[in-house]
Amino acid sequence: MNPDKTPRALKARLEQREAQILGARACFSRNAVRRYSEKRSDTEYRLAFSADADRILNSLAYTRYSDKTQVFSLINNDHLTHRVLHVQMLSRVARTIGRYLGLNTDLIEAAAMGHDIGHTPFGHDGERFLSRLTQSAGAGRFLHNLQSIQFLDVIERKGKGWNLTLQTLDAIVCHNGEAHARALTPAPPRDFADLDAIVRQIRAGAMDDVLPMTMEGCVVRMADTVSYIGRDLEDAVRLNIVFRNQIPGTCRRLLGTTQGTIVFNLVTNLINTSIDQDFLGFSPEMADALKELKQFNYQFIYKNPSIKRHLAGIEDIFKCLFDRYMNDLAKVNGSSVIYSRFLNGMDDTYRLNHSHAEITRDFIAGMTDSYFIRQAPDHLRPVPIDWV
Repeated sequence: MNPDKTPRALKARLEQREAQILGARACFSRNAVRRYSEKRSDTEYRLAFSADADRILNSLAYTRYSDKTQVFSLINNDHLTHRVLHVQMLSRVARTIGRYLGLNTDLIEAAAMGHDIGHTPFGHDGERFLSRLTQSAGAGRFLHNLQSIQFLDVIERKGKGWNLTLQTLDAIVCHNGEAHARALTPAPPRDFADLDAIVRQIRAGAMDDVLPMTMEGCVVRMADTVSYIGRDLEDAVRLNIVFRNQIPGTCRRLLGTTQGTIVFNLVTNLINTSIDQDFLGFSPEMADALKELKQFNYQFIYKNPSIKRHLAGIEDIFKCLFDRYMNDLAKVNGSSVIYSRFLNGMDDTYRLNHSHAEITRDFIAGMTDSYFIRQAPDHLRPVPIDWV
């Protein structure tokens, strides 16, 4: 083989290109760290974070994004956003920001694609319901960011995981798009022991929020809010839950009233404010406008009782299924779907290292909305409504 065309030479060529085009604040692929050393064909000649993105894309958990709630569920309308569309939008927005700031767009893409993989059926409401059950059963709090790396690092490939890089996993754990911040500065570098300790502390309730250790992780975190804030508003307008003239005046003036203008104005401001800085952030007035719009969405959309009418029944299903699978595991009921659809073929290490409550958590969290409903007793199954 021509020495200039060996896998190692091809990879070195890409790493050299990174060194030429990325800025000083970027996380270079040559610095990627994996939990386990490996000899895989996709990392012989490919950059580490690019390989991460493809591993996430080919995961079973990524496939299930297409039937996961973003905000609105059980409504017969084909134009409402599902989780997969939010993830794709976040990836596009974040890569645009990263490109202008000279950051590693491969790392940004990988973190964006994986950031919400741990979401339960029925979005943040399902997350709260499952967390109550896991805490009562001694398995700690349930948080979708922690569950994302549980799937990717532990459960995928029948308990072997994808062995993603530390930098990708760190950005996923720290994405927290619900927290408001005008500016973010990356945390000091971490290793896997640090990341594992952070996960344990968050699950135990000893820690709530952690900053990413890379600028790319900060971009994904900021872009998460940028991606959902206007799109959720568009969905609510489509359903006549809110009207554009209700949007606060400062938000209309600085951000606009449509998804396109809101994203454009936020991204433009973020780039202009952050170029040649050691932080990622908005101007003070833009940050205030974004905070006000977020508060508007919480009041009139996310907390709107008209879209929560089905939640009591959904919580009942969570309780029913959690109790059922815990009982099936205790009785070693091999005919249960938790065995046939989840545990069969799973690496023995997973079973040995996880309690019944943790196994039940992982199985339910991975369900799509429709599969979740199909597991419910007939009398608990909700019926989608035609929104008027």
